[in-house]
Amino acid sequence: MSIGTVSHVINGTAKVREKLKQRVLEAIRSLGYQPSQLARGLRRNQTSMLVMIIPDVTNPFFPAVVRGVEDVAYQSSLRLVLCNTDNDPRKEISYLNELRSYRPAGWLVIPAADSEITAQLKSAVSGPPVVCLDRQPKDWNGDVVLVANEAGAYSATRHLLRMGHRQLAVITGPLHLANAVERLKGFKRALAKAKVSIEPDYVQEARFERNSGYQAAKRLLGMLPRPTAIFACNDLMALGVLLAARELGLHCPEELSIVGFDNLDFAEFTAPALTTVYQPGYQLGTTAARLLLERVAGLKQPHKRIVLPTELKIRQSVAPPSSTATSSQSKHPVEAVEVR
Repeated sequence: MSIGTVSHVINGTAKVREKLKQRVLEAIRSLGYQPSQLARGLRRNQTSMLVMIIPDVTNPFFPAVVRGVEDVAYQSSLRLVLCNTDNDPRKEISYLNELRSYRPAGWLVIPAADSEITAQLKSAVSGPPVVCLDRQPKDWNGDVVLVANEAGAYSATRHLLRMGHRQLAVITGPLHLANAVERLKGFKRALAKAKVSIEPDYVQEARFERNSGYQAAKRLLGMLPRPTAIFACNDLMALGVLLAARELGLHCPEELSIVGFDNLDFAEFTAPALTTVYQPGYQLGTTAARLLLERVAGLKQPHKRIVLPTELKIRQSVAPPSSTATSSQSKHPVEAVEVR
């Protein structure tokens, strides 16, 4: 039979008489034939592969995001290739350059902490579509899916203020990343609304991982006056704050209140359970994947910026400041704070 008949059976591109179809299928079974996806990709200049680049495969927030992407891709008969950069911008660029030759249908990118990927992505204007998610790299004007970072940080800080804290500190992520900037902005907006000011040293920049959160907390907890509450802008850094406090003999929440951001699975099982801002990791992945598939299918609308809501999860790591701390802050009287 002709090559065209075999192709129609394999690809379902045209109706083939049942007798011929069964002969083709029997030959496929007996020969153990597997179609070459790479050959198909070369002919079409596009494979059925999506590439996802993430900065840290050990960060427990990212698996939920990846799962959301993979579920959508699988339902659309696409396959996901996952690349881990270890927050190394050179590795990120290497993956991008090498995997272009595999003709992926599209890219999903969570940028590294010091990402230089924007220029590379902009130079590939004729390449497959790209969606950035969770983090928006500097100067990126393409499709992006984020969470309401500023609103989440605002609600977390307002909770600390409502509990009576006036000597607050914050540990941010890398401030060239949009999500870190937005979380700091939400923190500062809540302070400004409550007419509370803090010294610049009480804002410490870290790298969204536990050890840098620990180091930042050690610096903060060595300051005078010592903060009565720390807002860590992700849960891994909040773990570092808990460890630093424990090493210094400080009890949480009696002597130090702590709030995180992510609502990772372990947040309920720390001692005490961590108050944190929930961000929907799985939905972040599914939303980004669906947007990417729209672009793959030819959507020509202007670039989208999609923001998903967050929610404060109140647990046991926050309490009013102790009487000793409160008396030392008497020049900052506690005022009523409205919480929305």
